[in-house]
Amino acid sequence: MTMQQTPLLMHRLMDRGAMLQPEVEVQTATETGVRSQTMLETRNRAHQLAHALHDAGVQIGDRVATFMWNGARHLECYHAIACMGAVVHTLNIRLSPVDLEYIITHARDKVIVVDADILPLLEKLDGKMPSVEKIVVAAEPGFENWSTSLPNAVDYEEFIKDKPTRYEWPEIDENSPMGLCYTSGTTGKPKGVMYTHRANYLHTISIAMTDVMGLSATDTLLGIVPLFHANAWGLPWVATMLGMKQVYPHRFMVPDHLARLIRDCDVTISAGVPTIWQGIKGLMEANPGKYEFKTLTRLTCGGSAPPPSLIEWFWDELGVEMVQGWGMTETSPLATISRRTGKRKHLEMSDAERAANQAKAGLPIPGLEIEIFDDKWNALPHDGKAFGELLIRGPWICSEYFNNPQPDKFHDGWLITGDVAKIDPEGYIIITDRSKDLIKSGGEWISSVDLENHIAGMAGVAQACVVAHPHPKWDERPVALVIKKPGADVTGDQVLAHCEQKFAKWQLPDDVLFVDSIPLTATGKMDKKVVRAQLESDGYKLPDQR
Repeated sequence: MTMQQTPLLMHRLMDRGAMLQPEVEVQTATETGVRSQTMLETRNRAHQLAHALHDAGVQIGDRVATFMWNGARHLECYHAIACMGAVVHTLNIRLSPVDLEYIITHARDKVIVVDADILPLLEKLDGKMPSVEKIVVAAEPGFENWSTSLPNAVDYEEFIKDKPTRYEWPEIDENSPMGLCYTSGTTGKPKGVMYTHRANYLHTISIAMTDVMGLSATDTLLGIVPLFHANAWGLPWVATMLGMKQVYPHRFMVPDHLARLIRDCDVTISAGVPTIWQGIKGLMEANPGKYEFKTLTRLTCGGSAPPPSLIEWFWDELGVEMVQGWGMTETSPLATISRRTGKRKHLEMSDAERAANQAKAGLPIPGLEIEIFDDKWNALPHDGKAFGELLIRGPWICSEYFNNPQPDKFHDGWLITGDVAKIDPEGYIIITDRSKDLIKSGGEWISSVDLENHIAGMAGVAQACVVAHPHPKWDERPVALVIKKPGADVTGDQVLAHCEQKFAKWQLPDDVLFVDSIPLTATGKMDKKVVRAQLESDGYKLPDQR
């Protein structure tokens, strides 16, 4: 053994930014602008929070939950809880009370830190959180005079007041847990994914790489993707490590407010789901010249595949690269990345060819292995044609769920993702569908994702969702739900004619339904199970059955 065996612990990364760039700002959106504090102040406050939690009885391995918007105090929680050896358990504020009760009880959370404006959501669980000993309430401007029915509640600022600004971070095993996030529970109860220091350390270093997100201390991050969802794609960790300027929207998530933050805070990179960027695009098209993004260079998009038309619009109109990432709660979360120029030979590609590559899930991040398998666990060729179950393994990939054995989710050291995919000869992952969202018609598979992206590329179409509907002869047939752009005149026949340019007749939707909205999951994805359930409850019938 010739090398030092320094444990890979998150405090070695989280204190770095404040040491090297103490003056850099962390900003939180307010009604009238932003609230600013320096990186050094953020680090010192995180150390104070660690002292306060320790004095409140939090020990190594205890779960401390956050029920918060994206903001500086949430970042302080990330820093303090993980580095003191406890586990930062991010609670999704969009979950139902039933799911929240289950998750808090299952995780045995000891303390919950909550934003004052969403206290009423947590109060629905009053008396149903037996493990919780203390509620810490963080109040942004306008909510300082909060009150609550919850017992043992204390103001965040009072909680950390007068605590020392240096906490001696413990030297623990690098395989110790430091984060906990539950899946959205699309099937059955939500499942907990426990992140270790080692896994998160390696994930943080990896996503900063030039060919991944290409992050730098000179960047300004607008963190839109929720900190309560899969580590906010790892961005708060890497931004704090590098000493990047960070801007958080808190509860102000409408397109106009986000666009003003990008413009006024000199944002260079942001991250969010496709619906966010569709909203920004629509806003800018409706208000030409109002928003000028002088510093923005790239957007990270995940959760679901952005349509190529959206990728092309941001590049053609703004010169902004849309970086698609794919991953899951179980993958920490980033697993693949798709950049405008992913390989040396792509330098010679046309803009259209590059956009087509960007629309793919991307290349595996260094350190990970990804394969596709048939139903007998035979590996399939990387020819861009064969598709099968997508499996993944690597140092930041979940190997089991927290206190919830799910052997059907793992195979021979691989995580079974639940996605169906192809891998092309260049190694690009192409997500065909979620296994439960593939449409099987007459023994043949139809990709709802491919149809959606094609329809979304039509002039006058804002968003499209394709789901399977039962059919007595063909088993299932596709139905398209379409949201028109304001003032657009689009017909169902036009949608079908557009699809005929790319798809065989048997792959075309049997019906096109124009709707005002499409249900979204708690993480901003189209909730197809809700769409299917609504069609069923409405007594919907396919055209040939009416």
